[in-house]
Amino acid sequence: MNDDACHMTAVDAVRAIIDGELTSAELVTACLARCAKREPVVKAWAHLDPDLAMAEARATDEALASGVEPGPLQGIPVGIKDIIDTADLPTENGSALFAGRRPAQDATTVALLRRAGAVIMGKTVTTEFAMSGAHGTTNPHHPAHTPGGSSSGSGAAVADFMASLALGSQTGGSVIRPASFCGIYGYKPTFGSISRARTFILARRLDHIGVYGRSLADLALIGDALMVWDPADLDMRDQPACGLIDAWTERVVKTPRLAFVTGPPWDYAEPHMPPLFEAYVDKLADAVTQVELAGVFESALDVQVTVMNANLYANLEEYVERDAGKLMAETVRRVEAGRGISADAYIRALELADSIAGALDHLFEHYDALITAAAPGEAPVGLESTGNPAFQRIWTLTGVPTVTLPKLTGPNGLPIGVQVIGRAGGDAKLFRIARWLDERP
Repeated sequence: MNDDACHMTAVDAVRAIIDGELTSAELVTACLARCAKREPVVKAWAHLDPDLAMAEARATDEALASGVEPGPLQGIPVGIKDIIDTADLPTENGSALFAGRRPAQDATTVALLRRAGAVIMGKTVTTEFAMSGAHGTTNPHHPAHTPGGSSSGSGAAVADFMASLALGSQTGGSVIRPASFCGIYGYKPTFGSISRARTFILARRLDHIGVYGRSLADLALIGDALMVWDPADLDMRDQPACGLIDAWTERVVKTPRLAFVTGPPWDYAEPHMPPLFEAYVDKLADAVTQVELAGVFESALDVQVTVMNANLYANLEEYVERDAGKLMAETVRRVEAGRGISADAYIRALELADSIAGALDHLFEHYDALITAAAPGEAPVGLESTGNPAFQRIWTLTGVPTVTLPKLTGPNGLPIGVQVIGRAGGDAKLFRIARWLDERP
């Protein structure tokens, strides 16, 4: 058995499987051995069925041996956030209210992964309803610290080598923040790029599916497999596919124009963050201009909260009214926060969101990409909170694509991500710029 196979990137593992140097069964066996060793501490999995995962892995190996054309994710184990339906595993939305729920059909994302040759490794822990009620998942770098949320288990499973790739979701900051805290690569695409069909909806206006990997190429690989138009999600872009692997392969010839953006999120930064990022930006002096997000951006964080809270109340109020006793107190608090938002306040927030998106789009007429922190600092101590999403709210609200690169280290030795932001619909260009940054010291 190849005990170290679980440490391979997905791109390298696919190549090894297709070349006959590795089997999916060997890779999944290594990941399961890692789970057996580390899961009691990390607690990344809501549902893990080793027999089912091994059966899928062997089936993919047999198909490949029989001459079936390999898929782009051939034999790769993927963790699925437990708000995304799977026909052969429970989907409980992180809530006792849905204990034992068995969907009849895979979500579109899961079906696409299977079509691409992936092995569904298991269901990863989510906070309740993908909000902020945490379930005790720990940070693989230090168990006293949070891995972030709401995609807690997905980020932790990839960071701890229990799965090669994982799906998450982001309504506020639930993909990018765990990637930063766990020291891995994370990607939230342009809004409407990956189907949310048969995924638990918090806020239709804000919900994104995102992905985790251990390299930028990994994100491109799984992103290409998932960015397929689906009529079951009414908010999908007409042509979501954008050739991320091809874009990642293309080298940036000319030094990109980058803006290091400061502004409202930086009010929440830890004291060590400004000097840390000042030193990082100094290394990019030939490419970076500092830009403060002011004017209409000053209201962006509040606007995102208003839109999100109003949607939470509209979509989840029935659960609170009917079954509050089965819900976490944090979930009830979050839902109740939207009760008093009036229709006119919500409409004004949506109009402001459009203005903010317009101002941001104008900024991209002058810059190829924006960079900023991916989180306020290192992963906080304690498992009750998943951290502050301030550094993701603007980009979630405006639906622009973002990538997190695990480039920096905080004063306690924990990872801190650099967030790279692209223009709406410009995911391919974002990956070219992100690779340029990733390869800089």
